[in-house]
Amino acid sequence: MPEPLLKWDDFRVFLAMVREKRLASAGRVLSLDPATVGRRINALEDALGAQLFLRSPHGYTLTEAGRSLVEHARAIEGHAAAATADLGSTHELLSGAVRIGAPDGVATYLLVEACDALSKGNPSLRVQLMSLPRLFSLSKREADLAITLAPPPAGRLTVRKISDYHLHLYARPELIAAVGQILTLDDLRNVRGIGYISDLVLDRELDYFALLGREAEPALTSNNLLIQLGWCLKGAGFCFLPDFVGRAHSEITPVLVDEVKLTRSLYLVRHEDDARVARINRMADFIVEWIRDSLSQSVELRQPALS
Repeated sequence: MPEPLLKWDDFRVFLAMVREKRLASAGRVLSLDPATVGRRINALEDALGAQLFLRSPHGYTLTEAGRSLVEHARAIEGHAAAATADLGSTHELLSGAVRIGAPDGVATYLLVEACDALSKGNPSLRVQLMSLPRLFSLSKREADLAITLAPPPAGRLTVRKISDYHLHLYARPELIAAVGQILTLDDLRNVRGIGYISDLVLDRELDYFALLGREAEPALTSNNLLIQLGWCLKGAGFCFLPDFVGRAHSEITPVLVDEVKLTRSLYLVRHEDDARVARINRMADFIVEWIRDSLSQSVELRQPALS
C-alpha cells in the first residue's frame, strides 16, 4: 500500500484545531466552514491511520498520537513561514491567532493595552491573552509566547530577558498612620501581612516574606496577585507589590522604600520552531518593547511623612 500523500495544508488544518479546539473557531482562522474543517480532520486521521483528537461537547482534545504529531507539524509550519518571510514583506499587517500567557499582574497591568494596540493596528489578528498563576506549556500549544519570572530549566525553547522590575511593601496611608513610626520590618510585626500561599508558590522568588526572614506566614494569602491587591486596597494589611502595580493605585503608598526593595525579572519564552514565524517574531518584539517602555516610566518612590 502506498504511503499517504500529505500536504502542508493538512498540517495547517491540524494545527488550527490544536490551537482553537473547536470546529467553528478553527474555521474562522482558516476561512473555512466548520463542516469542511471536520471533514479535513477526519481525512487526515484516515490517511495516517490514527485518531488524532478526542471529540466531546467541550471541543477537540489531542490523543497520544495527536500529541506526537504536533512537533512535526510545527516544524513544517516554521519552514513554510520562513519561506514566506524570505519572499514577502515584513511590514505587512499581522493576521491569524497568537496566544500569550502571563502571570496575572503582568497580564493586567502591562499587557492589556499592548494587546489592544496590536488588535487595533492589525484588524485580522486575533490576540488571545491568558492570565493564570502557573507556568504555560509551549510544547502543548497552551501559548505561543509566555512571560515568566524565571528562565525555564529545559526544553526546546528560546528565552529572552525583557527587563528587571522592583517590588516594595504597600499599604493604605491610614494603616501606616495607625502603626506610627516605621523604620524597620520589626515595626510591622503586629500588622497583618498579605502574600502568596507558600505551599502553592510555583517560583520560590514569589515567597517574599520567607525571603525576608519573617517567621510567620502572612495572615492573608492567595495564589492570585489581584486578590492580594484587593486586600491591600481595603486596608487589610501590608502587601508586596510590583511597582508597576502599586503606582497605578493612589489609595496605597509604599513603606520602607529604601530598606525593603526586591528586584525580579521578566522573560519572554518561545518555542524553537517559531524562530522564523514572522507573525510571532513581530509580536514578540512589540511586547518586549512595550513592557520595557512601561517599566521605564516608573515614578520615584517616597515613603509618606507622618503627620
